[in-house]
Amino acid sequence: MKFVPRLNAQTLPSWVAVLLFAAMFAAGSFAYRGFFSGQVLLNLLIDNAFLLVVAIGMTFVILSGGIDLSVGSVVALTTMVLAWGVERAQWPPALMIAIVLIGGTLFGAAMGFVIQTFQIPAFIVTLAGMFLARGLCYLISIDSIAISEPTLTAWSQARVPLGGLGEVSPGVVVAAGVLAAAVWLAHGTPFGRAVYAVGGNERSALLMGLPVARTRIAVYALSGGCSALGGVLFAIYTLSGYGLHAQGLELDAIAATVIGGALLTGGVGYVMGTLTGVLMLGVIQTLISFDGTLSSWWTRIVIGALLGVFCVLQRGMELAHRGRSGQSPG
Repeated sequence: MKFVPRLNAQTLPSWVAVLLFAAMFAAGSFAYRGFFSGQVLLNLLIDNAFLLVVAIGMTFVILSGGIDLSVGSVVALTTMVLAWGVERAQWPPALMIAIVLIGGTLFGAAMGFVIQTFQIPAFIVTLAGMFLARGLCYLISIDSIAISEPTLTAWSQARVPLGGLGEVSPGVVVAAGVLAAAVWLAHGTPFGRAVYAVGGNERSALLMGLPVARTRIAVYALSGGCSALGGVLFAIYTLSGYGLHAQGLELDAIAATVIGGALLTGGVGYVMGTLTGVLMLGVIQTLISFDGTLSSWWTRIVIGALLGVFCVLQRGMELAHRGRSGQSPG
């Protein structure tokens, strides 16, 4: 099982992302007092635990050669359903969390079924899913629903000590567990190998007898489940449900996946790279926050510039991948 990629042409963007993250964190440590601390590093995970879970699901979709534009809307819908259930219907939090996780997984599986059965581009199907999930939010309520349920409130305020390094929220522990499971799933199971094969060359995967249809549906179900779990973490993080939550989150998840080294055309990338991508987005926001004079829109500008750089690196990676497989460059 290859959990950490070796340096070569295909993994170059992943290692560039690691070096850039280290350089940004070092630059912040020299520029701002208090930046170089374990707690600042852990805060990147606390603030972006939900994004990491969502981006992990997106990574599997992109590795399979697809795209999922519905993840941000599913996160918003999850927060609304969870907040409505515990506050208005007075249902137990554990029951509501189980309902939204199952619902998100089935929602993703339904999109995967439509994509596979009717051979409709994933972009169209998940775009429809994005509008559907966002619209369903407003059937529940057009206003924000505050969460005051004692169990979720206690979970939001709880911290897990990590010795001298600092402390993290329970959401980070959940995200770390999802990351470990995803690394094992991608690199240590037949399902993971099928995902890479489908994303690399679907026709070859079919000729090898791999379950292409089942794999594609499972990938979107996994993404839907991760989005719902990300929504649960986001609802607990903000203690609210709102239809406008997580606007543009699907783009952040795609950006984190691409910056982490996954090839947009599928078949190449590492789940651990997604962690680097998420940390990269987090450290940009933290640097802007420490500076105090820059608008938050600089986050988007820097991310856009980084994506441009990584797209060029990806093109080189794609050419190297085709060269290794004997295909002519497109």
